[in-house]
Amino acid sequence: MMKSYDWIVIGGGITGATLSYELAKQGLSVLLLEQDKTLQNATRFSYGGLSYWLGTTDLTRQLCQEGITIHRQLSQELDAATLFRELDVILTILPEDDPHKVAQSYANCAIPPRLITVAEACEREPLLNKDTIAGALTVSQGQISPESTTQAYYQAFTRLSGEIEIAQVTGFLQENYRFVGVKTNQGNYHSANIVVCAGGLSRQLLKLAEIPISLYYTHAELVEILPTQHDRVSLKTIIMQAVLKRLRMEGEASQIEGDSLWDKPGNIVAPSILDAGAIQLPDGIIRFGQLSRVLSDPYAKVDGKESETQLRHQVGNILPSLAKLPGNWYECLVAFTRDRLPLIGKIEPYEGIHIFSGFSNPLVLVPALARRFAHVAIAEKDDLIEKLSPSRFVKDQSTTHP
Repeated sequence: MMKSYDWIVIGGGITGATLSYELAKQGLSVLLLEQDKTLQNATRFSYGGLSYWLGTTDLTRQLCQEGITIHRQLSQELDAATLFRELDVILTILPEDDPHKVAQSYANCAIPPRLITVAEACEREPLLNKDTIAGALTVSQGQISPESTTQAYYQAFTRLSGEIEIAQVTGFLQENYRFVGVKTNQGNYHSANIVVCAGGLSRQLLKLAEIPISLYYTHAELVEILPTQHDRVSLKTIIMQAVLKRLRMEGEASQIEGDSLWDKPGNIVAPSILDAGAIQLPDGIIRFGQLSRVLSDPYAKVDGKESETQLRHQVGNILPSLAKLPGNWYECLVAFTRDRLPLIGKIEPYEGIHIFSGFSNPLVLVPALARRFAHVAIAEKDDLIEKLSPSRFVKDQSTTHP
């Protein structure tokens, strides 16, 4: 007799790993499906920043606080190191921007960043180039190793009898409006519920079942420098731009009138942008970027050499010592939504299919929302989760139901 699960989780990045663990913790039988033996997704190339200060509404402030509270004791809970730490983030202000106006744009944050002078910024981060910034904002935030944290969740999940299979999802098993399992290159798996946690590939996966979803993605590009490739270069802070072009680009790319552009490969939905920033993970790895492209094909090819040249030039303007360090260019998909909040919950009008994706910012929300989702899965009501339902984006659809 073929085994059936309470839940199948599609996607083994940090969101899928976290949600699988929380579901298993509620006593549910869970199968986690990941297509790559070695992760090649947004988790693999994440900066690991936990911006718990960034909440600007009652909803996001509450979730940020819940999330950082979990992270601060997560290594103990999972009995494995997430490499959590807290350090300063420096938000650089470019010469063309007014420092006071930029500071005011952050005034509604749960913990508003403090405006500092160029000299103060360089004192906190000696690698900064004082001649290319007009000032900076600073605030404390958390950081984890995304890969270590994901592995810690895997281990805790399997101790709870959770199962992990390396398999690529190729379709879904359906009985009219009800989803009853998934098809993969390794065979079929049956379950009462399926949740898609595949980040930037979530839209493409749901398209296999002719389900339109208001979820989008960027092709994010960065350069990674291993500890063996740099000689005692040490970033003391997280460096980001105070005025992020990516947020405006995501807004343009997710307008309802442009949704048709996403349905055909080959479209450039919005112009590419580059927000210069850098981090050093607790294990010494340096990552800097980020160049973001909005291309309608998740498998679109880009010129990595040209991108790396742009990244090194822009990041080198503010952090000259990083520009010529040997490293490797990478890209991954990063999911986002129209209102910058994740999509979480059942996908109406179907039964048995759910989504847990769209965490482009901030990562700190994942543990709290995974825990809440798991409680809903055992029939507990959660008004907060309902606010993040994909039903909040009602599209003019003419869906052909399978």
